[in-house]
Amino acid sequence: MRNQRKTYASAMAPDLRRIGALRIESRVAPRGSLWRLVGGAALIAASVYWGLANAQLPAAQSAGGVEYVTGGFGSDESTAFKAAESSYPLALTFAATEEGGGSRPYIAEVALVVKDQSGAVVMDVPSAGPYFLARLQPGSYTIEATYQGMTQTRTLEVKEGGSTRDVLTWKRP
Repeated sequence: MRNQRKTYASAMAPDLRRIGALRIESRVAPRGSLWRLVGGAALIAASVYWGLANAQLPAAQSAGGVEYVTGGFGSDESTAFKAAESSYPLALTFAATEEGGGSRPYIAEVALVVKDQSGAVVMDVPSAGPYFLARLQPGSYTIEATYQGMTQTRTLEVKEGGSTRDVLTWKRP
């Protein structure tokens, strides 16, 4: 049997092939071979990546000269925030537990105040969802997050080239 080239994307992912985001080629081999398995696995991985890349963050906002994004309700937005987390120096998640422990449902409407090392307010903004991403400069910051009258205070170090992540959880009465 003569080897021929075949593009697997043509039958399995026409949208990806059309925009040029995917082009998987391999030599055609006997049915059930490793080549077909590898081509199929690569196609699945590319499709998952494409879904993550297509998820949209809400529009960026600015406070005190700092760009931030907040939101994350719904699976598409939640996926977009999780995918974007590593590209923001500060990533916060807000959740609440029931009195007996229970699950940690995500919450919104958290009043957030971010202060720099000298105590000056850098940002004073509300969260529109359980995720909050901010492009803060490297340094030490005090985070004051208030939900239903209860305030939590944290000191976080934002480093160059990385993402500082924290989850703030409140107990519901």
